[in-house]
Formats: sequence, C-alpha cells, structure tokens
Amino acid sequence: MERSFTFQELPKNPAELHNLPEFALSDPFMTAALTVAVLCRYEADPEACAAMLNELRGPRPLSVYELQFLRDRLAGKGYKPYSYFQGASPANNYSPTRPYTVTVADDPYSYQNEGYARLQLRSFGADNPRPITLRQKGEQWLLWDQMLLGDIRTPAKDDPWA
Repeated sequence: MERSFTFQELPKNPAELHNLPEFALSDPFMTAALTVAVLCRYEADPEACAAMLNELRGPRPLSVYELQFLRDRLAGKGYKPYSYFQGASPANNYSPTRPYTVTVADDPYSYQNEGYARLQLRSFGADNPRPITLRQKGEQWLLWDQMLLGDIRTPAKDDPWA
C-alpha cells in the first residue's frame, strides 16, 4: 500500500509541527511523512529540526551520536530530505513541486515485528527506496529509526559532469 501526504508549507518549529493534522501520529505512514518534512528544516535551523524530531520520537530524544549523525549527513547537503518530494530531481537541484507531496509505502515485510512498522520512502536521487522504522506507543506511532540520509545523486549545480 502507498499513501501520499501533501504539505502546503513545511514546519519550521515544534508549534507549527503540532498544528499539522498528521501530528496525530495515529498511523506509521503519517509519522514517516512528517519525518521527511522535519528533516528539511535542518539546514536553516538545526536546533528546531532536532526539537521537532524529538517530538516525533516521543520518550526517546536524540542522542549526542544521533545529533552528530544528522550534522555529518546534512551539513552542506540540505537537499537530501527534499529529494523525497514529488518533482525533485538532480537536474532541478532537488527543488520539489509545491505543495510538497511525499509518498510512503509498506511491503510484505513491514509488520514482521509486533509494535513496529518498517516503511519505505523513495528518494528521486537514489535507485532504491529507503527504510524508516516506526514504533507504536499506545495510539501513536513514533519515529524509531530512519535510514533516509544516505548519499544520493549530486544536484546539477554541484556536479561538474552535469
């Protein structure tokens, strides 16, 4: 199954995140889509991005290691999370069409472990979908782990061979 989520604007801080209907976090697809939207904030405001990720993670805030990982993966490469939105491509420097639309999919192995969902998101700069794992806590699905920030094709503006 695939589900698409559309954001008119991407959240800039926890208050804006809380105002989005998807923040109900009532299914894992919503949380996965919000994770992409939140990661887009990193380049402009790493602290706000971390605060919003912590909101999505519930009782398990980002560790020092995870904060370093974000910095390592996104420093100078803030285009990576935008690559998950429709219309983004290396040729247009990962500038998605507006409003922002992201598609989240499951597969036959998504629900192998009770209380966890491993979903897939497609980056338009990678050959294969990338996994994100959500964990259920009561009625909410919280961010557990994401593998969305691996390298992707270089945007045209940074590619001397483009």
